[in-house]
Amino acid sequence: MSKTDLHSIRKHAFEIIESNLPLNDILTQICVLLDQEVEVFDWTGFYLADPNDEKMLILGPYVGEPTDHTRIPFGTGICGQAAETLETFVVQDVKSADNYLACSIHVESEIVVPILKKGALFGELDIDSHTKNAISPELTSLCESICRKLETIL
Repeated sequence: MSKTDLHSIRKHAFEIIESNLPLNDILTQICVLLDQEVEVFDWTGFYLADPNDEKMLILGPYVGEPTDHTRIPFGTGICGQAAETLETFVVQDVKSADNYLACSIHVESEIVVPILKKGALFGELDIDSHTKNAISPELTSLCESICRKLETIL
């Protein structure tokens, strides 16, 4: 994927975020954009911090195969680790990850980027790929920049 393509995707994502749509619609449109524009992204979604349980993630908008993982405790799986540490996790080979929650037998790599609101976890962008080593530094930067931009409207 070229830098021009990545710049175009980032620009489009920022336009969606700045659109004044309801937050759920913004998150849904971001999922659709990334799913359609990034060939190696096979499941794109958001997990949100549960307002009723401070150590639980709940499934938000997503595009891809249905998942059984509608609630993920902090510390469990890659999503739970990212929630606990507030750090981006990139796993290029999920089969080698000790704490991976298998969503699909087809998933080979994953990125999870936390989204903060006033320094606390609001949610996270979770992307699975059916391709091993799919998450390049450029795609990591794209995902992180989208999440940082989302933080500005929370």
